[in-house]
Amino acid sequence: MPGTEDQAIRTFLFAGIWTAALGSQTQASVASDSFADYSSQQLEKVPSPLSPDLTTLDVSRNNISVLEAADFRSLAKLRVLVLSHNRIRHLDTSVFEFNPALEFVDVAHNELESLSCHPAVAFRHLDLSFNLFERVPVCREFGHWLQLDFLGLSARRIRKADLQPLADLHLREVLLHLRVPEGPVSLCCLHTEKLHLVFSPWLNLPSHWSLSNSTPGSLEITNIQLVNGRCSDLTEVLSEAMQDLKLLNLTLNNVETTWECLVAVFQLVWPRNVEYLNIYNLTLFEEINEEAFDTTETSLKGVKLELMTNKVLYFSQDNIYGIFAKMNISSLTITNSPFIHMLCPTGASRWLHLDMSNNVLTDTIFETCTTLVHLETLIFRGNQLKNLVPLSRMTKTMRSLQHLDLSLNFLQFDGDAESCDWSASLSTLDLSSNKLTGSVFRCLPPRVTVLDLHGNQIRSIPKEAVALPALRELNVALNFLADLPDCGAFRSLTVLRVDGNSIPSPSPAAFRSCQNLRRLWAGNNPFACGCNLRQFIGLAASSSNLLEGWPDAYVCASSEGHDGTLLKDVHLPELACNIPLLVGTVLVTLSVVAAAGAALCRYLDVPWYLRMTWQWAQTRRRARRATPVKLERMAQFHVFVSYSERDATWVKAELIPNLESAAISVCLHERNFVPGKSIVENIISCIEKSRKSIFVLSPHFVQSEWCHYELCFAHHRLFQEGSDSLILIVLAPIPRHGIPARYHKLKSLMARKTYLEWPQERSKQGLFWANLRVAVNVDRIVSGKGGGPVDLKT
Repeated sequence: MPGTEDQAIRTFLFAGIWTAALGSQTQASVASDSFADYSSQQLEKVPSPLSPDLTTLDVSRNNISVLEAADFRSLAKLRVLVLSHNRIRHLDTSVFEFNPALEFVDVAHNELESLSCHPAVAFRHLDLSFNLFERVPVCREFGHWLQLDFLGLSARRIRKADLQPLADLHLREVLLHLRVPEGPVSLCCLHTEKLHLVFSPWLNLPSHWSLSNSTPGSLEITNIQLVNGRCSDLTEVLSEAMQDLKLLNLTLNNVETTWECLVAVFQLVWPRNVEYLNIYNLTLFEEINEEAFDTTETSLKGVKLELMTNKVLYFSQDNIYGIFAKMNISSLTITNSPFIHMLCPTGASRWLHLDMSNNVLTDTIFETCTTLVHLETLIFRGNQLKNLVPLSRMTKTMRSLQHLDLSLNFLQFDGDAESCDWSASLSTLDLSSNKLTGSVFRCLPPRVTVLDLHGNQIRSIPKEAVALPALRELNVALNFLADLPDCGAFRSLTVLRVDGNSIPSPSPAAFRSCQNLRRLWAGNNPFACGCNLRQFIGLAASSSNLLEGWPDAYVCASSEGHDGTLLKDVHLPELACNIPLLVGTVLVTLSVVAAAGAALCRYLDVPWYLRMTWQWAQTRRRARRATPVKLERMAQFHVFVSYSERDATWVKAELIPNLESAAISVCLHERNFVPGKSIVENIISCIEKSRKSIFVLSPHFVQSEWCHYELCFAHHRLFQEGSDSLILIVLAPIPRHGIPARYHKLKSLMARKTYLEWPQERSKQGLFWANLRVAVNVDRIVSGKGGGPVDLKT
């Protein structure tokens, strides 16, 4: 419960204060209004200039001592003004005569001693509390403020006539700070829904009270210190307050008293018309003895005790527990107190709601209790509970129990399903923030509809989990789950929370098993954005209204190239993730490539080139092993003649006789090939045994595969030995477009090498033979350029 000062200004939280003061109809306008915050800046006066559109101004917690009309003259739209915690000594409301929209003014916690009111000014919320007024600062003009909703006052003395101007007003709340009150306190003529009395701490309560004709429905008294055990001071005040039959809510805040006086307060309130008794920040001193307590019929519906401190060292716990166990009320709340136990009521209890959160209760609580038959809600949040089994058995006799909260404890379960025995009526169970593992799913109420297990140590939900056919909402967030839970055991599940787990790839099968799911929280997991996540992304995109937090809470966490990327922006193609489709595509592609390659090879005669390359490689290997001298000794012929069989007549009738008549030895394949060797080997051998090679070129030549072999090997030898060993004779013209594409070496040679052309005129043939003999026998020749006949100079 907040302290005294916070209680006085608790309504001021800027937008919240404005909504409370002006009502819900203005809530929409708050967010768009202009706001200025100059709080805690050591200001000595209201800052200027200020925007004329300003509607909310906060200058609290400064050193302002004087207010002037000029400070607010330009703020015609100002609606909220906060001046609390300054040093203002006098307030004249005429400074606000130029602010017709001003409705909320807070000048609490200043040094105000006097107040002057202006008839043209009216507020809905005015807080003058925690100041230095000697008498209650109520102007007669207040009586005309029919819209006044909240009024905070401060004084040392209150007389009957002081509040007379408020007699015709009906306020929502009045905060009255009584500073060292002198004489009787009279609150007659005060009509308010809630009256909050704040006394200066460590002072006695006033001895004489008068609340006649005052009609608060709710009364709160803050700072009750009963010095020397004068409990009668408090009971007199309460007796006076409870004479009004309209008082339904009584709150005591920051109370220091004895156990005897506290029981006396309970006994005083019990037969009255008060329905709810709240005691916050209670401190007990002196001894705690057994006290008589009459629990006859009462109008009380609920008792709330929050934040109790016990300064008594030695006492019987039963003296305290016994009083509360006797309370025949529907709601009992005892929180943030050192309660380690609670006695079971002796008879059938009327308790419907029992809240004992943030105490030190143990597993033995209500161990054998059978009288809580009407209890519907039980809250043991934040205690010292450790074993789930005895707690389940505790609920067995609570046949009306519907809601059970065991969160923020140290609960574990290591037993089997047979050891758990829950109330058959239990529908809502909160086991969050404990130490439970997946085994807890073998120990759950069979009819539970809402189950909260977030913040535990669950790594998986076992397949042998107890079937929960009625479960509609399941919260397993902030655990260590590696996948979505299968809904096979939760057929009615409509709400599921698995956010904040360790799920890299939610299983589409598990997702589809939850057919009745309407809301799913699965964000803030370490998603691995690979192919395994592709189906989930597709399901999420098609069910975005199902996923809470989509897309912002769904981010890739561990995937190369996708870290920090939203799942909705990850695009994984079907081909990359569908293995059968990928294999089929690859096989089809390879087949097409193979077929195209085969066709291309056939078209370009690639096998022929491969054979030629292999033979050439073998030739080079042998050539590297042989020295130039050895190669020279290997030469048995002057020339090797390559020609097409269709040109054999000319070769044998003309070429061979003319060469041999000049003592030139000629190697011919038909007479010099060695039987038993392959044709290729014989070709290579003949070329290697001849100093030069003569190629008789004609259209027939380019149609012969073997002639091409011979030309290719001779060409390789030309580049290997660096000699001019090739002699080209064009027997008949060869059109360049008539040379096949695979004879690119022939095209190259004819383009850059000199060749001899056989003349058809007999008169020129003599010169041809002379040139040929010279080309065979002489190293240096002078030749014509490609395409024409060769002129050799001897």
